[in-house]
Amino acid sequence: MTRVKRGSVKRQKHKKVLKETKGFYGSASRSYRIAKELLLKAMSYNYIDRKNKKRTFRRLWISRINAAARLNGLSYNQFINGLKKGNIDINRKMLSEIAISEPETFKKLTDVAKEQLSA
Repeated sequence: MTRVKRGSVKRQKHKKVLKETKGFYGSASRSYRIAKELLLKAMSYNYIDRKNKKRTFRRLWISRINAAARLNGLSYNQFINGLKKGNIDINRKMLSEIAISEPETFKKLTDVAKEQLSA
């Protein structure tokens, strides 16, 4: 069996991993063995947190809408229920932006929701 020399391939592989772990704490950015392990862990957290970010932002939007709705005399679930009955289809991200930047418009939406709930 012939001998396989891996010098350049191995060096390229190591450089690739160390380049990605640049900025890691301690020997995690200098030692290949530790860097490789921590890079695998970091990549798995990266994947998981891309999913978690969506949940976190939805929670933020809901709490903002709830706060704004309560200022206008409704709870969050009453407000959303009233909008659905009134066939107003605005996503939570936009509702939270409206609640922050345009309180008058949000007040009109709460009035519509109140009308639908009382009807």
